Amino acid sequence: MIRVLIADDHQLLLEGISQALDLLPDISVVGTASDGKELLSRVAELQPDVLVIDQEMPKLTGIGALKKLGDPPPAVVVTMHADEQQRAKAEAAGAVGFLSKSAPLPTLAAAVRAADAGEVFIETVGGGPVLDDYQEAQLDPGAAALTARERELLVLLTKGVSSTEEIADRLFISPKTVKNHLASIYEKLAISDRAQAAVEAIRLGIK
Repeated sequence: MIRVLIADDHQLLLEGISQALDLLPDISVVGTASDGKELLSRVAELQPDVLVIDQEMPKLTGIGALKKLGDPPPAVVVTMHADEQQRAKAEAAGAVGFLSKSAPLPTLAAAVRAADAGEVFIETVGGGPVLDDYQEAQLDPGAAALTARERELLVLLTKGVSSTEEIADRLFISPKTVKNHLASIYEKLAISDRAQAAVEAIRLGIK
């Protein structure tokens, strides 16, 4: 799971991007900031994996905040003015990527994944071909290892079917096998109960 902190002074845009990214199975938005100074404190508090930073913000610009962080997490700078001069400023501040605010969500998500993977793709506004390899969600190894039967069981949990006996009847397996599948799911997803399993299944888009 990639833990992302987003900074933007446009509240509606900030909320929209945060909600959209947080719905993806491999990205978790752990916090937001509405200006550069708040960004500094939130980075120290939350220790995110990747930053998505608006270039123009009050009190302290995104570029200014990035410079002050010293050794920041990988940062993707987004801006309304995605020209070569602004890209050069972002690169000088240490950003790894540079996107226009008009970029579609899949491109922003790919940029987050690429940044987390250690890619530096700021040489081209929009990320260029580097982002092609990061269009798909990068599931945690545990989630990727779920079997087809375990996914079927998770679908039932998301629909409110939670008793061992009913799950067994629906899947035509024994209650003992249900418990074995649940134990495997808990281990793979690092969770401890059925409620958490249902929430995680929804987050992963299992349906």
